[in-house]
Amino acid sequence: MAGSVAAQLDAVHDRGAISAREVAELLDTTPQIVARWRMGKVEPPPDRLQRLLALEWLIGELSGFYEPDEAHLWLFAPHRLLGGARPAERIREGNVDDVLALISQLQDGAAI
Repeated sequence: MAGSVAAQLDAVHDRGAISAREVAELLDTTPQIVARWRMGKVEPPPDRLQRLLALEWLIGELSGFYEPDEAHLWLFAPHRLLGGARPAERIREGNVDDVLALISQLQDGAAI
């Protein structure tokens, strides 16, 4: 599993320009733990693994609309449709559905 976790982390970085520190923030853990996951020293607990997989999927969806730096800005900028909250905050809180709704609006052609 270590290789697949590293691949997920690489995809998040490559498609979303998201640093290991930011991944740790989004998954509510520490950069040191993320580094240990990447090296295969420990496996993420099931809840963190599910959040990582959701994050990688969300970033993949955003990559259809934005270059990595733009996807990064989109995740970390306040959004009107979230009441001024940042999608990254919602992801960290485990409210991925809110972010999925925004991405769905992008896919439907709404300007966000």
